[in-house]
Amino acid sequence: MSETAPDHETWSDAQSETTVTVDGHEVTMAYRDSADVDDASAGAGDDAVVFLHGIPTWSFLWRRVVPPLESSVRAVVPDLVGYGNSARHDGFDRSIRAQEQAVLDLLDGLDLETVTVVAHDIGGGVALRLAAHHPDRVDRLVLSNAVCYDSWPVEFVSDLGLPSTASMDREELASTLDGAFAGGTVDEADPSFVEGMKAPWLAEGGAQALARAAVATNTNHTTEIDYDAITADVRCLWGTDDAMQPLSYGERLAEDTGGDVVELDDAYHWVVEDRPDAYREALETFIMN
Repeated sequence: MSETAPDHETWSDAQSETTVTVDGHEVTMAYRDSADVDDASAGAGDDAVVFLHGIPTWSFLWRRVVPPLESSVRAVVPDLVGYGNSARHDGFDRSIRAQEQAVLDLLDGLDLETVTVVAHDIGGGVALRLAAHHPDRVDRLVLSNAVCYDSWPVEFVSDLGLPSTASMDREELASTLDGAFAGGTVDEADPSFVEGMKAPWLAEGGAQALARAAVATNTNHTTEIDYDAITADVRCLWGTDDAMQPLSYGERLAEDTGGDVVELDDAYHWVVEDRPDAYREALETFIMN
């Protein structure tokens, strides 16, 4: 059984903050680094495992996966810029291409030369671009229900990018997000998961921030990737019942990159919430060997 996961406030309290650059704009990025977490080890060796979330989530997505791993690996878990506790003001790009720049800046600031990247949703698109454009920086890549090829955008996120999202009141926004997180899990979503995922967007200015993030992701930044340039070892760790990012995309990724597919049944889009124990076990098998 999964260990008790931290709540979103405890998770936020454990975060650090740095400055990254996106197209010449300096913005703050919040991140959790097991090297800084009390009672956690930085793990063996110089490598780290970087966990990337998608939309409309933030690093809290990994609440059931990262803490149990922190005694054996150095886990670095950022909030992508525009998300969570990172900068969410107007005036900078939040696209998949821009997130690639920001994450690379974070790695440089932490003196991390080569990393394993574990990524979900649009975080997968960011990870794929990193692996293709900077093959010397990514040695292993775990992709979970990730955006790739022409799988993006999806209607739900396109709709979030409409001006109507920015004008939602708190109650309407909460209801919209409740549907997204409940509908993306097989069983009734854990209230602490839903509450944590909603928290940044329900804060002041959150509706506007969500609309900015959503419209910025509706790009072709995964169709322009040279997938043949990816040299990292690849595992597609996929929830099989996801309608938004179907298993067929994971199978295509594995074939094109020489990787493999591990299917997690009874899991929708939020696979790490539906199957946290099986997910962590499959992840450990890959990254520890």
